[in-house]
Amino acid sequence: MDFYFEDRRLVPRPSVALPSERLISLPASISAKVLLLNEVVAQAIRPAELARRMAVTPQEVTRLLDLTHITRIDAIEAALRALGRELQVVAA
Repeated sequence: MDFYFEDRRLVPRPSVALPSERLISLPASISAKVLLLNEVVAQAIRPAELARRMAVTPQEVTRLLDLTHITRIDAIEAALRALGRELQVVAA
């Protein structure tokens, strides 16, 4: 999944598993980062612009979009809010 983040490409939504395939679950923090990346790509927002909207440094946005960097969920929520979106968590 790293290459989607490195290339700033949309991460595809999961498809229905075939009988020979197994589904995997992503940690909530990774799922939230995927949602953030997809919104950044969909809106064609550069990290510097997102940083300006959030009033943070561009380096902080770079870390938000780094799968290997541990990020607090409220930071991802703030980034999505700066993009006009709302992070919703649902227990099912």
